[in-house]
Amino acid sequence: MIRLPPLPTIQEIIRIYGLSARKKLSQNFLLDLNLTRKIIKSAGNLKNCCVVEVGPGPGGLTRSILNTEVDKLIVVEKDARFIPSLEILAAASQGRMKIIQGDILNFDMADVVPLEYARQWQENTPEIHVIGNLPFNVSTPLIIRWLDSISKQCNLWSRGRASMTLTFQKEVAERIIAPPRSEYRCRLSVMCQYLCNVSLKFSIPGKAFVPPPKVDVGVVKFVPRREPLIRQPFGLVERINRHLFHHPNKFCVKSLGTLFPPDREDLIWTMIELSGVGDKLRPFELTNEQVQQLCNAYATIIEQEPDILTYEFRSQKSAKERRQKITRVLALEQRLLATNERTDGEKMQR
Repeated sequence: MIRLPPLPTIQEIIRIYGLSARKKLSQNFLLDLNLTRKIIKSAGNLKNCCVVEVGPGPGGLTRSILNTEVDKLIVVEKDARFIPSLEILAAASQGRMKIIQGDILNFDMADVVPLEYARQWQENTPEIHVIGNLPFNVSTPLIIRWLDSISKQCNLWSRGRASMTLTFQKEVAERIIAPPRSEYRCRLSVMCQYLCNVSLKFSIPGKAFVPPPKVDVGVVKFVPRREPLIRQPFGLVERINRHLFHHPNKFCVKSLGTLFPPDREDLIWTMIELSGVGDKLRPFELTNEQVQQLCNAYATIIEQEPDILTYEFRSQKSAKERRQKITRVLALEQRLLATNERTDGEKMQR
């Protein structure tokens, strides 16, 4: 097994380079190497693999990855302050590590993963892994973006069904894996589960991080499915789930009503009938298969009435709110004008 030579500890690196976690970037360092090793072990066997690490910071997880028999490690770091400390690890990695300074939200990982690691989608998972201790403020939008890429088999997933092992706030991790009827069941649960097999590997107490967040952290592994549970475009699935879980504890009829204009209540019942999903179910009770039936029913409706797809409940609601606000302002102005006229009249009489 390849081992790194003796190096300054992470704590020493932080002190030498004057590094600190920035609250506005939701940065929290994990310095306990026992925990970083545990995260890497939960990712699976990394021997001869290509790993993309997201947001390595001062390099805690990076060290544990390099202490495996990983073939190639690519780290993507946005914060330039961490580049010098990562360069120390790169120099000690015997040519296995490459540093890229960039924003992972706008980065195509396929550009840096060699084709030699790729596999066809229907084959076993490729020897490619994504690993990251994600900042809390980007974790949810980032995983939604990557799920979109998985659905389209683009970005890194043009190389095959690459696995991900990522950290999230414990509550977000619980939402990702939540089964039907769970108190954590939400839009994110369905979006993750219809495209990936997801599992919560273990939890880390917040006090293990520097600075310690007010919440614990969950380590979640994602393995893309060969076939999605819902065979509809990602945007359509996301739209259905966004509307469904707008009212997670009310009957589905209430939530689905926001998909259609107020004068098209008939389409709600058409969707219920086509899907075969009972109208007395609540969104958090729905299985992934039942959400699939609803998505298929909605797809059938918009095939027949394409304009329905452009209807936006929120924009209609906003327009209504603006009209109500204007009405209130005009009424207030009229009352003030009437009051001023009475006051002027009283002054003239005196």
